[in-house]
Amino acid sequence: MDNGSQRLDKWLWFARLFKTRAEAAAMCSSRHLRMDGRVVDKPHAAVRLGSVISFPKAGRVIVVKVEGFAERRGPYSTARLLYCDMSPSVQAVAPEPATA
Repeated sequence: MDNGSQRLDKWLWFARLFKTRAEAAAMCSSRHLRMDGRVVDKPHAAVRLGSVISFPKAGRVIVVKVEGFAERRGPYSTARLLYCDMSPSVQAVAPEPATA
C-alpha cells in the first residue's frame, strides 16, 4: 500500500463495512458500488483519501467518505475513524390524514 491509496475491497473490510473480505470483493464486482460517482467492477480499484463510496446494503444506501487507511482490520472504534458516514437518514413517512 502506498500512502495515497489502498485496494477498495481491503479498505471496505478494514472499515468493517463488510464482515468478510470476500463479501467486500463480491460487492465491488457486482457493479452496484460507486466510487466518486463511477460504477466500480473490480475489487482492486484504488481508493484514495476523500473518495466518496456508495452501495446498497440491508435495504438502504450507504454513503461514506474515505478519511483514512489502515494496515489491518482492527476494532470497530478504530475502523470508524476511517470514514465519515454521509448516508441519507431514514425518515418515517407520516400517513396522510383521511379526508371526509
